[in-house]
Amino acid sequence: MSPKRAAQWAWALTAWANHAFSTTVLVALFPIFFSQYWAAGMPGTTSTFYLGLTNSCAAFFVMLIAPWLGALADRRGEKKLWFGIWTVVGSLATAALALIGASHWAWALIVFALGSVGFFAGSSFQDALIVQVAEGRETNRVSSLGFALGYLGGGLLFLFNVMMIKFHQGFHLASAGIAIRIAFVDVALWWILFSLPMFRLVHEAAPTARRTGWRELWQTVRGVLRDRPVLNFLLAYWLYIDAIGTLQQMAADYGLKLGFSPDAMMQALLLVQFVSFPFALLFGRLGDRIGAKRAIYLGLAVFLALTGYAYFMQTEREFYILAAVVGTVQGGVQALSRSYFAHLIPRERSGEYFGFYNMLAKFAAVLGPLAMGVVAIATGNQRLSILVLGLFFIGGALLLARVREADPVR
Repeated sequence: MSPKRAAQWAWALTAWANHAFSTTVLVALFPIFFSQYWAAGMPGTTSTFYLGLTNSCAAFFVMLIAPWLGALADRRGEKKLWFGIWTVVGSLATAALALIGASHWAWALIVFALGSVGFFAGSSFQDALIVQVAEGRETNRVSSLGFALGYLGGGLLFLFNVMMIKFHQGFHLASAGIAIRIAFVDVALWWILFSLPMFRLVHEAAPTARRTGWRELWQTVRGVLRDRPVLNFLLAYWLYIDAIGTLQQMAADYGLKLGFSPDAMMQALLLVQFVSFPFALLFGRLGDRIGAKRAIYLGLAVFLALTGYAYFMQTEREFYILAAVVGTVQGGVQALSRSYFAHLIPRERSGEYFGFYNMLAKFAAVLGPLAMGVVAIATGNQRLSILVLGLFFIGGALLLARVREADPVR
């Protein structure tokens, strides 16, 4: 394997590593364990509000620091260093969840928020490093490979953890609760272990030697505001990634509140991971064939239809169908959005620009879960909260149409 291909695989393997947190903790076990163990006895709408608020606060913190840290990493050539710092922070916080006892819901939320910050902030530097391993038309393929490996790796570890929880006696564990605690620890170890190859095989660009302060950062903001293609794309991405991220984070909580069993939630989430693996790769090829923007439109149309479907959903079988369809588009939309943006920005300032990219994603993540939580607690109707996401998909598609330049990844 050539050094370039090895670097691309090592970069993609970081998604294999950190998606273990996204799948096992962020989307599945924490919402379930929080509702049934740490916050047992709390009204369902109240626990939904606290969970949404915590997700929003973690995203808000990352939103504030991502652009400045990205600019700092560009100047010093430290994107790999900061990726490593946040990986350690996130993995240690994840392991610490295993130590929190029953009814300590506030501590559980605080530690979970710290783990989420590590995941979100690390992902910003992970995204920025794509320009060090791919260029031109290969960016679609490499970006899609990252998401595909993320879903496969996250899905495999999640499958192991589900089996350990469901058949805990066969693993010589006293209870499912102990199995869940072990799952938090194995996610932390997986996260660190599979991030290591990137540090050896991916070579970072030289420092830009520019000063990095708030004045320089403000100059970059002004530059983004004047760059219409970048600005219009970022605004579109801000809206539709909000809905996608919220759907990922709140789906298990939504299903539980509709009366579906925790087993059904975990099985559906497993289904998402393994469907997402091949379809993320297929979306990369689709982006090469019809253009990234058109492929993103297709994915957003499917997501919009799914919000209406989720509102009328009644049975666990219907939830499985929802999960399978989500898996066909979620990785592809995310991968092509990343590669599309990589072609719009200066390569030597990727950390700074991807800081803004992830800042908007996290600002969106502030609004989405919070909007669902507020609607749920204000109306007492869990189903109405899901319809909010449809507005974000529509708005994102309309703003994406304002990016008028020739599709850069065609």
